[in-house]
Amino acid sequence: MTDKAPKGVVLYPEQMKAYERGGGAKTIPLVGPRIGAQSFLNGITIFGPGAAIPLHTHNCEESVLLLEGNAIAEIDGERHDIKAGDISWIPEGVPHRFINASNTEGMKILWIYARIDATRTLVETGETRPVSAEHVG
Repeated sequence: MTDKAPKGVVLYPEQMKAYERGGGAKTIPLVGPRIGAQSFLNGITIFGPGAAIPLHTHNCEESVLLLEGNAIAEIDGERHDIKAGDISWIPEGVPHRFINASNTEGMKILWIYARIDATRTLVETGETRPVSAEHVG
């Protein structure tokens, strides 16, 4: 039997399921092992007006691109006002979170993790879970 290399795919996020993350945010997982990716994960998180995710760290590097809206990127205790098109790089283990800066408009980010087995550790509780655990239900 011959192993066949995975083929590239095109994904259509507007047709994909969004998973509730709590705090007014929901995530659409995109590239990952289920489609053949072997070295990174990415997806989109949509924030309702005023929504924020808890301060957390990861076991790998992360990059976040603000696709829509205005946000506050809190990285290692510093707050940065960002607009659509701005992008961040966050090293492994650095506490961070994203906050929708608007109480009336939504916000959307594209995130990319440098490992398919990326984890999220909540700063407040120390609880660690695979990022992929948020994409079920």
